[in-house]
Amino acid sequence: MRPSTLVPQRPGPSLRRGAPCLLAFLLASTGCTAIRVWTGARVRLEKTPITSLELSLPRGPGLAPGDRSPLVVSCLQPDGTILRTEGEGRGKVLWEDLHITASVAQVDAKGIVSLPADPRLSDGRLPHLVVTVPSHPDLRAELDIPLSYDRAYEADFSGRPGRSGMDGSNGLDGHSGSTGSIDPANPSPGGNGSDGDDGASGEDGGPGEDAPPLHVQVALRVEPRPLLQISVSSPSRIERFLLDPRGGSLTLRAEGGRGGSGGRGGRGGSGGFGGTGTPSGSSGRSGMNGRDGFDGPSGRAGIITVTYDPAAKPYLGALRFFTWNGDRSSGPLPVFREEPTPRLW
Repeated sequence: MRPSTLVPQRPGPSLRRGAPCLLAFLLASTGCTAIRVWTGARVRLEKTPITSLELSLPRGPGLAPGDRSPLVVSCLQPDGTILRTEGEGRGKVLWEDLHITASVAQVDAKGIVSLPADPRLSDGRLPHLVVTVPSHPDLRAELDIPLSYDRAYEADFSGRPGRSGMDGSNGLDGHSGSTGSIDPANPSPGGNGSDGDDGASGEDGGPGEDAPPLHVQVALRVEPRPLLQISVSSPSRIERFLLDPRGGSLTLRAEGGRGGSGGRGGRGGSGGFGGTGTPSGSSGRSGMNGRDGFDGPSGRAGIITVTYDPAAKPYLGALRFFTWNGDRSSGPLPVFREEPTPRLW
């Protein structure tokens, strides 16, 4: 007896109509990653032959303190095909199939490489990445990340804007008067409409915050190339920068906060209509509109004092200052003091 042969059948209309429901069920039961692997949008490296790895930062080889940049890992297969990581690489390789060890820098679960903003934590050190594949223990790739200091940095110590005032509530409308009679044989007057309530005044805006005073120290470090060491301190915090003055810049903001806008006054309620009758009642008086709130006073710009080493004087053009008051009037100009300033770290 010949064995029966099963012939694959094309899915009928009911199955095609149920595809979205089936996909939703699979997503809920197995997770998005499993679905992407099942559909071919992603691959599992444990089931994929690989001969070598390559690492790259496609947005530039170097990083500056505080920078973030995506990493791309390229996996070479025996037939010459290259598989790249998801994200910036727009590939099929899952980050969870790789193991990354980083020194100085940090790498998150989506392959984003970052350096700490404090330059002291990376100064004189070379960020280094090592990528391995747990399912292919013989594979390993490394990448040194050069440090760069020619960025356009910004330090904002400006005061916060004032709180906006709340709008006043609208007054209630008056009630219409009762209806009388216009029957000539039995006339009666209509009732008077009641007055509308006055609208409430808008709340005044809050004051803008004053910017704090800033003390900026600038020292020059010559070796191995001229770099400015900069410290910007206020009573509440300190920010530090290492700057290449030949291509980088530092913008300092110590602007006063804008005063909060006043709230709008509430609309006065309409007077009620007089009721019809003989005679008709008089309409009520409409309420007065509430007063708009006043804008809050603007904050004042902070006073910036710059102490710089004589050797750093030729490079002070890399520093830019914004000291506007909250009402956009000019604030105080920075004060410069030249005196010997040793290395800051």
